[in-house]
Amino acid sequence: MMNAERTLTAFLRVVGTVCALAIIAVFMPRAWMAAIHERLGLGPFPDGPIVEYLARSTSMFYALLGGVLWVLSRDVRRSRRAIAVVACVTIAGGWVLLTIDLRAGMPMWWTACEGPFVILLGAVTLILRARAPAGEAQAAERLG
Repeated sequence: MMNAERTLTAFLRVVGTVCALAIIAVFMPRAWMAAIHERLGLGPFPDGPIVEYLARSTSMFYALLGGVLWVLSRDVRRSRRAIAVVACVTIAGGWVLLTIDLRAGMPMWWTACEGPFVILLGAVTLILRARAPAGEAQAAERLG
């Protein structure tokens, strides 16, 4: 495995692991959510089922993304197209998060970190993918 391929594999696994850790929030007690919310300076945790539903379901999707990244990292040559799709969706999602944060009135530290960081992760994924060698099937497709 070439160095660029190893770097892409490692990057996908690190990001995938961090995303997968969101599974904790799917099952954590509501009181923990409230404490974290307040500790972040976001005020009292709102009461109502939709707030808890959104927090848990968003965390579930991050955890699922972590699993997908791990699957893709198992064979980055064969997964080139899917990695590109995930990277592009990640970049687009970062822009959407930035817009949501601005419209929702999230604190500036949150807005400055979340969307731009997600965009950066997607961009780095695309760059690393471009540097990693293509598999024989992908090279043959480009030629013919």
